Amino acid sequence: MHHSARTVLWLAFFAAIIVSWWMMYAMATQMGLNWYGAQVGMMDMAGMPSMSNLAMLVPMWAIMMIAMMGPTFVNTMITYEALMRSANGTWGGLIGLVVGYFIVWISFGVLIALMQEGLMRIGWLDMFGQSTQLSATAALLVLVGWFQFTWIKQVCHGVCHAPMQYFLGNWRAGTWGGSRMGLGLGIYCVVCCWGYMALGFVGGSMNLLWMGLATVLMVFEKLPQVAHYIMRPVGVVLIAAGLAVAGRAVGVW
Repeated sequence: MHHSARTVLWLAFFAAIIVSWWMMYAMATQMGLNWYGAQVGMMDMAGMPSMSNLAMLVPMWAIMMIAMMGPTFVNTMITYEALMRSANGTWGGLIGLVVGYFIVWISFGVLIALMQEGLMRIGWLDMFGQSTQLSATAALLVLVGWFQFTWIKQVCHGVCHAPMQYFLGNWRAGTWGGSRMGLGLGIYCVVCCWGYMALGFVGGSMNLLWMGLATVLMVFEKLPQVAHYIMRPVGVVLIAAGLAVAGRAVGVW
């Protein structure tokens, strides 16, 4: 691919991320929320489905998957691009890789939307996607923190932050081959990072600051230079936060 076409491809990828964050901001603004999820204005929901409606939740989470997981995939894309010079990788394969990866994450987004809709119906989440139950909030924080120390987290994280090993063991040529590898990487990544997405129910799924922080943590976890220095400390912080919330739930403070 000509250098200018390569530039267009990368610009399109980053443009999709930027547009997705802008759309999330626009949705939050229309709901009268500021960037950290506090209601500061009147809700303008004219022409919009209710937040408890899947017609609103599914597109919202699909956009969120692109906004949050796109930045975490840059290292993997760069690794694949490097293999074009030493293996039979193609630009079609790179596009397929990205498509396969986001098919998995958007599918996961649909599952989260279904979960949010159900939890809102029983009153466990408010209309902004934030937990109304301190005990559930505490349990989720502790669960996600504990998961940071598990064997399955270690395995999936190893694939996510060092994709070269995955490519060497699962290489498939062409666009379809790239798609298959993208699907596989997406599955590993969902298992590795599901907890950060679930924490959206703690801070509020429309809390851009909270979801932005989750994005930064996931990006750092995929950087080989720093990944192993933050994963377990994050787990400790989450468990401590969960215990603090649990103490509040039972009236300790």
